[in-house]
Amino acid sequence: MSLHELVKKLREMTSCGVVDCKKALQEANGDIKEATNILKKKGIQLAAKKAERVARQGKIESYIHAQGKIGVLVEINCETDFVAKNEDFKKFAKDIAMQIAAMDPKYIKKEEMHQEVPEKEAQELHKHMCLLEQPFIKDSSTTINEYLTSLIGKIGENIVIRRFSRYQLGE
Repeated sequence: MSLHELVKKLREMTSCGVVDCKKALQEANGDIKEATNILKKKGIQLAAKKAERVARQGKIESYIHAQGKIGVLVEINCETDFVAKNEDFKKFAKDIAMQIAAMDPKYIKKEEMHQEVPEKEAQELHKHMCLLEQPFIKDSSTTINEYLTSLIGKIGENIVIRRFSRYQLGE
């Protein structure tokens, strides 16, 4: 497979830019799996740098499921109104609302949990109760946190899932 074809394939898999994909493939000597890992690490580093930046723009997304029996409102913030109108950002907001409807998390991140949990039970409990720890319903090989980090890396702005409410008929 030519470098051009590998770059195209890696772009489809990761949604990263052409230059980033090409650099990652060169660093990984043409190994797509290794290049994907390089791009993930780069996204995590970029997300860490962006984490301190203020995110006050964004979108409130709604999602209704099961013929009106489950409803979700989620606030997702970014740094600029321009990004809030970006198709990738809007898709992310819709995906997160669907995730909340399907998986019923109680917290956004594990640091919000106030209960003491034995160490061996903690990881499974975090996966169930904390949105960022959950496997993504559309791709169980990635977590919501990894999805968020990859979006931050792609867009180049801090993005924060600020809060959510999930309603279920009869609860």
